[in-house]
Amino acid sequence: MTTHRTGGFTLEPYPGLPLTVRDVGAGRPVLVLHGGGGPATMAGVVDHFAATSRVLAPTHPGWEDTPRPEWFSDVGDLVETYLDLLDDHDLRDVLVIGSSFGGWIASEMTVRDRGHRIGGLIIMGAFGPEVEGHEVRFPTAPPGPPPGEGTGAPAPRRGPSPSALQALVAYAGPSKSDPKLLYRLARVTVPALAVWGADDTVVPPDFGRAYAAAIPGARFALIPGAGHLPTREAPETAFAAIDDFLASIGR
Repeated sequence: MTTHRTGGFTLEPYPGLPLTVRDVGAGRPVLVLHGGGGPATMAGVVDHFAATSRVLAPTHPGWEDTPRPEWFSDVGDLVETYLDLLDDHDLRDVLVIGSSFGGWIASEMTVRDRGHRIGGLIIMGAFGPEVEGHEVRFPTAPPGPPPGEGTGAPAPRRGPSPSALQALVAYAGPSKSDPKLLYRLARVTVPALAVWGADDTVVPPDFGRAYAAAIPGARFALIPGAGHLPTREAPETAFAAIDDFLASIGR
């Protein structure tokens, strides 16, 4: 069952698993997949593409107080759910964009895309593969009083919420990686771009270079002055790299 509302819809791909999807804009479809920080971290990406494209931005079960059944507990569950979403809505030539954990989902979707629904892949500060010598560090709020304390202003969240971290650990597992993914990326046949912040301390740029090198023909764009979320921390440079890539592949 699907319930539509202004700006999105909620569907139940499996019993007891409601999935909330933001749906804005019109044109070629773009699927936006957030990382541990939640949908808000991709708001700028959604807005950027909604001017010319139809943007679907699901909230992964377990984020934003959404339910996640115990059995829904690995990356493959999310991958198959989102591939079914593309099938059920008969979406083709889809650009899939994933940040951080969302990049892992996006990459695995592209590997498993037997229906050839996906036409392009963009990953940003993504993890998922096991890259020797590089450890992924889940972001957490730094110690000390948060910004806004004593001012009455709401403090912006730094890093995933406790419930989001719990969901992230459930999906990603203790290793935060899939040792086979780096090899399976050779199956990707669509144009791909890896966007990385030069100052990313969660997933270092050398990890990103290895990630991109495993995808045939993928490009790598290093964004100066940005950390783990380049489209938020250096939006002008990051979106310029993304738009140049899309123009080069005719999107």
